Amino acid sequence: MRIDVTVPNVGESITEVEIGEWFKNKGDPVDKNEPLLTVESDKATVEIRAPESATLIDILKNSGDSAAVGEVIAHLEAKSGRAQTTATESRRPQPEAQPPRSNGADEPRSDSATSSSKRIVQQVAASEPANKRENQVANQPLQEETGPSARDVQIIEAKETTAQQVQDTEFPEQSPEPSTGNGQPAEEQGESIFPGGTATSISRRDEAVRMTALRRLIAERLVQAQQSAALLTTFNEIDMSAVIALRQAQGEAFQEKHRIKLGFMSFFVKAAVIALQTVREVNAEIRGDEIIYHNYYDIGIAVGGGKGLVVPVLRNAETMSFADIERAIDDFARRAKETRLKPEELQGGTFTITNGGVYGSLLSTPIVNPPQSAILGLHAIQDRPVARGGAVAIRPMMYVALTYDHRLIDGREAVLFLKQIKNMIEEPARMLLQF
Repeated sequence: MRIDVTVPNVGESITEVEIGEWFKNKGDPVDKNEPLLTVESDKATVEIRAPESATLIDILKNSGDSAAVGEVIAHLEAKSGRAQTTATESRRPQPEAQPPRSNGADEPRSDSATSSSKRIVQQVAASEPANKRENQVANQPLQEETGPSARDVQIIEAKETTAQQVQDTEFPEQSPEPSTGNGQPAEEQGESIFPGGTATSISRRDEAVRMTALRRLIAERLVQAQQSAALLTTFNEIDMSAVIALRQAQGEAFQEKHRIKLGFMSFFVKAAVIALQTVREVNAEIRGDEIIYHNYYDIGIAVGGGKGLVVPVLRNAETMSFADIERAIDDFARRAKETRLKPEELQGGTFTITNGGVYGSLLSTPIVNPPQSAILGLHAIQDRPVARGGAVAIRPMMYVALTYDHRLIDGREAVLFLKQIKNMIEEPARMLLQF
């Protein structure tokens, strides 16, 4: 029985996607719920899984092609009877599904891209010193890909953020380089003489790699943010001593009661909600010739995903307790690493918090995520000398940055907002009394 593989609905208002990576080639057997390919939209990357155990008999769309939602992009031939084999067993494809081995013209383009990518990776690896590669491997944490096997479509990455991401790309097939008369490649080469007198040949080459749909979206949104808003950043610094002391004193009891660790982000989310209630412009947006003031507080939290940063949204953060916030952020972070966040969890938001401090950043100017009007950037906590009571003291300090749309938010409001954050973090009791 033939099964049509169609493009699923990957999100509201999305009508077209781009074919990403094919995990299977024409003629390959596939188990039920086994990944077939990914498709990319301007919101998310979606993994399409086989609805039944079958053989992939036809690929209608190759990597990089566009396809409409609901369009057929491949055909499967379902396995039948009790004698069917599993995906782990070798099975000879049906004659009509057997791709010609002598001519690569009928093979999917993803096949050549994959083999070419492997060759390039091997070339780069071979050019590095062995001890450097060993150190990199030793320091690289292992990561398991998991996810519910019962879902035909698995969200593996979504993007409603302007944070930069590292994207997987496909490398075009490289043709053999013509040689010159002396046996050297015809492309530009140079020689470097090191102090020891050793001559080393240096290859200078460029790689042309097609941007993925998500990378194009990031580029478009960054330019949009810069061109459509008058962005300005203001800074302050916060003494983290009180929050650190509170976590040390109550962290164990908090974890015992709520089964979740008390982190720093819940303090900043609570402080941000109170500050947004005080300075309403920061929680507003410009729509045409109107200012839309949001009377709810959907806070986007930037977390590290399987392929980069994603920004899931805490809906109605003003109603959440510290424990609720910590559980939600922990769940977001876990599912982001497993690439299981849903597109609707990454859409919307009235304000965003991004924490570059987890990567060691001391200072930055984050970019607003349109149509939002502001974003709060947190940074690394670092012991620094500060003046306290006429004396110099060493305190754990953090720089904070607020990037905002100056068309809507004046400098006075931006400074007031950061001072509200600073006061509540330095005196956490203010969050209970809200002053």
